[in-house]
Amino acid sequence: MCGCCNCNCDRDGTSESKKTYMNGCTVEKVVEEAERSSTGASMMEQLVPEITTHALSYLDYPSLCRLSMTNSSMRKAANDDNAWKALYHKDFTMEQDNIVPANGWKAHYAATRAIVNLNAEFFSMIKERSLPAMRRIWLNSDYVKCVHGSGEFFTGYTDVIQSWQMLFGWGNGIIAFEVGDVRARVLREMAWVTMKAYVDMDGGSFTITNVFEFHTGQWYIVHHHSSLVFVDGEAQQQNVMG
Repeated sequence: MCGCCNCNCDRDGTSESKKTYMNGCTVEKVVEEAERSSTGASMMEQLVPEITTHALSYLDYPSLCRLSMTNSSMRKAANDDNAWKALYHKDFTMEQDNIVPANGWKAHYAATRAIVNLNAEFFSMIKERSLPAMRRIWLNSDYVKCVHGSGEFFTGYTDVIQSWQMLFGWGNGIIAFEVGDVRARVLREMAWVTMKAYVDMDGGSFTITNVFEFHTGQWYIVHHHSSLVFVDGEAQQQNVMG
């Protein structure tokens, strides 16, 4: 599932990739030099394996993708499982340090990134009150479930979508909220994401769980569960998250 070698990576590095590594050089400079070195030994290739692994740990996702598209030696280094495991822990979570991904850390990173991005799209749909997009992201099945912040429970694709239609019909404008503390776990054909949502950053948060399934080459939401949203000490239906 990893699309890294075909990605359209951003050419701009991040602060991580600009850290000084050796002889005043940044890791970003090493990557650029490796890209130019189609023949001969690049700066990175002259490093011993242990130092190479350490240097790669400073790369961000676009830079590691770029390095994997240079020469064969650099491709091997950039596809090393340890480099992708380090990047996974940096970008996502340390909670899964002891797992052994079936297809390696590179594929696991790509699948997790895809789920995290799709999860973010789901909340953009809510903010924008986009019912057509909401219809597309849910699996069209009778076993999908949705529990809104009011405690109301809906089952089956038709009822779930109708519940979002009712929620989007309350009020006008963009629905304002923030999502944080996102944690994703991806298996072969199932994934779940837990997070906290804030209607008012100075107030309390409520928790949300989204469950996804992989069908015909695409991830779909099959379960959305929001904890009760409390207003003035009472659980009430909110025009924010469902």
